[in-house]
Amino acid sequence: MAGFGVRLVRKSRWFFGTIAIAMVLVVGIADYLTGVEVFLSVFYLLAVALASWFVGTFFGVAVSIASVAAWLVSNTAAGMHYGHPFVWVWNAAITMIVYLVVVWLLDRLRSLHRELEDRVRQRTKALTEEMAERERLESVILDIGERERQRIGYELHDSLGQHLTATAMAAQVLQGKLADKSPTEAADASGVVRMVEESIELTRQLVLGLSPIQMTGEGLLDALRELAASIGERAQIRCEFVCKAPVVIPDSATGMHLYRIAQEAMHNAVKHAKASCVVVRLSHDGDAVVLSVQDNGVGLPEPASTGGGMGLRIMSYRAAMIRATFAAQRGVGGGTLVTCALRGQP
Repeated sequence: MAGFGVRLVRKSRWFFGTIAIAMVLVVGIADYLTGVEVFLSVFYLLAVALASWFVGTFFGVAVSIASVAAWLVSNTAAGMHYGHPFVWVWNAAITMIVYLVVVWLLDRLRSLHRELEDRVRQRTKALTEEMAERERLESVILDIGERERQRIGYELHDSLGQHLTATAMAAQVLQGKLADKSPTEAADASGVVRMVEESIELTRQLVLGLSPIQMTGEGLLDALRELAASIGERAQIRCEFVCKAPVVIPDSATGMHLYRIAQEAMHNAVKHAKASCVVVRLSHDGDAVVLSVQDNGVGLPEPASTGGGMGLRIMSYRAAMIRATFAAQRGVGGGTLVTCALRGQP
């Protein structure tokens, strides 16, 4: 019904003007044929309303005048006689006033309708611009966050990492010097070397978490493979990355979002789901790149299926930023399955 009304509005004003005039003629002929005993002047309102709404107020007034004239002519031709000329004038004036009131009401209604459409259009435009600006600012904030992560990662690698490496080398030299003089103290120095080396490895893991390797090209594959190995080693669980065919992500920002989604899903599986096995898959599905993280943990809690915790909201938001679809659900055999599908990828 709404589509029919839209098609009517799109017709030309000439078309509706012709229809209105034709309706006046048809009603006038019917008024003549039915005689003076049948009152048909109300049907002229259809032509008046059509002319006023679709053509314009002035044309509505013109059709009103034509309708009154057609009503008077048809009734006079049908044999209606008035005892006094005032009656003829009175009937014509009353009918004309009724038609003009209808024209005025339709004009006001059309003006209100147009004002409402303009307000809706302006509000829609403002909301669209506000949403676009909000998305832009959120994207900028995320980019700033990622750049700050990378800066901190570089600082850890270039300063703290090198300092710890130099400390380990100095401790190894000290251990060599003490080996001949005091085996006990040499053993203590060996313990210091081992602790420094553990600190170097911890720093390396922090750097990888803050600033993963290049996200463009096949760098995402290497980053996810390294992430799976690192989490599996730290958590002492089976954590593997599966990618049967090379997947190329040309945009570094998109690759970084996919990496962070996988990282968050894997951390949730280890920390909250108490999983002993986590499998990360990256594959093509038609024109889509699909990232999935599946675990054998306790599964999603009931509130997560309807709203989700902070981790799920962050992953969903990151997926929305790259125009990807996101889903987190209970696995068929238990556990949790997180998927992110990015359409339109080569």
